[in-house]
Amino acid sequence: MQITSLEGPAALESRQVAVPVPRDGEVFIRVRAAGVSFPEVLQSRGLYQLAPPLPFIPGSEVAGEVVSAPAGSDFAPGDRVVAFTVLGGFAEYAVAQTDLTFPLPGELSFEQAAGFGLNYLTAYFALVERGAMRAGESVLVHGAGGGIGTATIQVARAFGAGRIVAVVSTAEKGEVASAAGADVVVMADGFREALGEEGRVDLVVDPVGGDRFTDSLRVLAPGGRLLVIGFAGGEIPSVKVNRLLLNNTSVVGVGWGAYTLAVPGAAARQWSALAPHIASRALSPVLGAVYGLADASRALLDLDERTATGKIVLRMPD
Repeated sequence: MQITSLEGPAALESRQVAVPVPRDGEVFIRVRAAGVSFPEVLQSRGLYQLAPPLPFIPGSEVAGEVVSAPAGSDFAPGDRVVAFTVLGGFAEYAVAQTDLTFPLPGELSFEQAAGFGLNYLTAYFALVERGAMRAGESVLVHGAGGGIGTATIQVARAFGAGRIVAVVSTAEKGEVASAAGADVVVMADGFREALGEEGRVDLVVDPVGGDRFTDSLRVLAPGGRLLVIGFAGGEIPSVKVNRLLLNNTSVVGVGWGAYTLAVPGAAARQWSALAPHIASRALSPVLGAVYGLADASRALLDLDERTATGKIVLRMPD
């Protein structure tokens, strides 16, 4: 599936193109499933920082089987893997750097694995590396019924968070967030009032942005951190920095891709930290809709229209 124009999700087209040829240091993968994320929605409109020339194949995370791998790597033909392709994942075949390719644990299906990498590594990077979360601290998660939200809930629990508050827009999404492990579920409209004066939290994880940003600052406990992951709500908020002085709070940017692609070994370190929790099944991706590759536009529209719950995945044809 290619983005052939910048007219939004509906403009994706199914095309036959040449099979990619791996370069030095790349693993050649038969894709079985690909994760669908909000950056692909932005790419379909030319609004994302990674904007290759048209036409191009979107898709940054895949799960599948190794067709070929560089000599001396840890991979062999037939190995089940999960990988970050950066681009090219919405296809039957893709390539990925060896340091962005990892053995697929037996606890995860192809579909689950395709929904694991980007969301769970981002959640770990946000909470543990950027947010310096300590055991027992409370966490509030916006967009808690979606892929990044459910991953954040599970990662927070696995790494010792105390109370986890899920902020959602519908009752259905609240049920998904609760099943993922949230202790408290509140609606996005009026979430600050719903928490009350005793509801302050140590960390807020915000992939949504928009008009709830100021109230997110107001619910931070002294020394609290607001972790900015994205702007799925469309509007990029601003902050009056005097608010940060009152309770020694912080606004922290979380750019997982920019960091991980620039720091060799970062993804491997993060994956190693998560691996024991995959084995224990503390981390288990919450899947939403699973579409066929030809329905990639519908998958992006689900994210664009904010109707998705859990992680949306594309399943490749056999």
